[in-house]
Order: sequence, then structure tokens, then C-alpha cells
Amino acid sequence: MTEKDDLQLRWWALEAKLMERFGKKPDMEAILFLVGIQEFGDLQEKFTKEQKQDLMHVAVCSLFSQSGYYELEKVDEEGWPHFRQLKSLPVMNVIDQENFMKDHLLLYFEKQQI
Repeated sequence: MTEKDDLQLRWWALEAKLMERFGKKPDMEAILFLVGIQEFGDLQEKFTKEQKQDLMHVAVCSLFSQSGYYELEKVDEEGWPHFRQLKSLPVMNVIDQENFMKDHLLLYFEKQQI
């Protein structure tokens, strides 16, 4: 089994857990949205389109902070986390970018024990 096979198996297991929990298979954007909500800590009934984008940005920064690419700088008066980039992300092709994101999402969910 190669490293990519292991990543894919772990990814499918995460998708299955999320599908069981939410009743449908989530795409990458939906998973990032969930992480953003988790990190923001405020589950509202409705989010604006801009807030949804902000939540996904929070998710990406939170995920990549696990590897030292970002760090939490502050949380503003409305509860929104703000991050500072510490180093550039590696240049990758689209498939490698997706695998990089999946790997960080898997690590996040493992740390959250989800």
C-alpha cells in the first residue's frame, strides 16, 4: 500500500463518518465550512455569503497552522480569529494541493477526535 492509498482510505473513512452524521456526502467546501464553524465557535442559523467565505478561510488557516504555515494572531471583538502567515505554502499541482488539504483535514479531525 502506498502513502496515497493510505491517505485515500483515511479520507473515505472520514467522509463516511461525516455522511453518517449529516446524512449526505460532504464535498471539500462543506468540510472546510464545518471546520470554520468549529474554529469560530458560534453556530448561527444563517451565515452570509461573505461569512461563509470567511469561515472557510479560518478553516484553511487553522488547518495549515498545524504545520507551521500560519499562527493565530488574535481573536477580534466579534470572535473572529485572525491569522498571520509564517511561511509560504509549497508550490504544488492541483492533485498534490488536494492531497495536502486532505492530509491536514485528517490530522485536524484526528486531533479533535472526530
